[in-house]
Amino acid sequence: MNKRMYAAASLALALSVVPATTATASPGGHARGARAPFTLAVYGDAPYGTSPSDTSEFLATPAFIANVNADPDVSTVVHVGDIHSGKQYCTAAYDESIAALWKTFADPLVYTPGDNEWADCHKAAEGGGKYNATTGKIDPVLDPATGQPVDHAAGNPVANLDLVRKNFFPRAGHTLGSGTLRVLSQAELPDRAHPEDARYVENVLWIKNGTLFVTINVPGGSNNDADPWYGAPTASQEQLDEATRRTAADLRWLDTAFAVAHVGAVSSVVVTTQADMWDLDGKPAAHVAGYEPIVASLASHTTAFGRPVLLLMGDSHVYRSDNPLGRGAPCAGDQDVCSSDAWNSHPGYSVPNFHRIVVHGSTVPLEWLKLTVTPGAHHPTTDTSFGPFSWSRITQP
Repeated sequence: MNKRMYAAASLALALSVVPATTATASPGGHARGARAPFTLAVYGDAPYGTSPSDTSEFLATPAFIANVNADPDVSTVVHVGDIHSGKQYCTAAYDESIAALWKTFADPLVYTPGDNEWADCHKAAEGGGKYNATTGKIDPVLDPATGQPVDHAAGNPVANLDLVRKNFFPRAGHTLGSGTLRVLSQAELPDRAHPEDARYVENVLWIKNGTLFVTINVPGGSNNDADPWYGAPTASQEQLDEATRRTAADLRWLDTAFAVAHVGAVSSVVVTTQADMWDLDGKPAAHVAGYEPIVASLASHTTAFGRPVLLLMGDSHVYRSDNPLGRGAPCAGDQDVCSSDAWNSHPGYSVPNFHRIVVHGSTVPLEWLKLTVTPGAHHPTTDTSFGPFSWSRITQP
């Protein structure tokens, strides 16, 4: 057994000590065992605002949370990133306000960070700043009342990711919201060869009723490697290091998750990221090349696993259900999203036991995806089902 498998076996043992499969009582009083269906509420790209002063979606969020809380089927909430828009500032006060809102969820909440709350904070539209070609320095966006930078750390993405960790991941292995879901964080699994992985507290995994869930911090746009911070002529060494180190840690976390899936009693895997890694957004394919290592890893691991793997993501805002690892696979979605064949962004894959869902976000009424996992089920691949997974879209009343 190699070092990776030893790590996987150790992780599987740890999961058996703090499982997410404990039998509970249903609203009707019937016990629900380890093979019973369970339901998650998945959403992202919310709350959004059209400007720093637009709080309409933020103010609608308490009622949205109440709508999720009112569904007795939901046992876990998943937020796929972007807690504000690309036209809102990156501040400690805002992050704290979202963390306070999330405490009102009646169930545990698992969150993976989006680009708008850290990777894109350098942009002037988000309160960061602009590169000054004359001085070679950054001119930050200043608050006219105080003369100080609007954004936390003048929009530095690394500092803003640390701020996200402080507010949303204060204790490794613990979720947000309410409830007692225990997850395992990459920060809790020391890797002697890569001790730097301990900083990625936001990467977590857990197993429930035979399904393994894993989150990886992959921000939308270009994986933080194709848009030089502050509009500078080239990416700084700090930016290049951030993207390289995080991507490497993400890949090792995927290796660990699928190793656990192979040695444990796992029949399906759910991967959660923020980035829509296939969305060109009007740019050339080179713009998303930074995602290729993640895409290749997903394709390789899914093929070797041989059982259903579902990818949940946000970022591109518009609902989409398809298999971007299956050339020419059917697609369902809103607006005209299916007019662009996702597999053209990362060609060369043919993985039939893979499916992804882009959850709808950024618009009102707010919306969440009701995702039900039925262990042992073999639903056909349709617009709303795949293997043990079935889902429906719920809009806020």
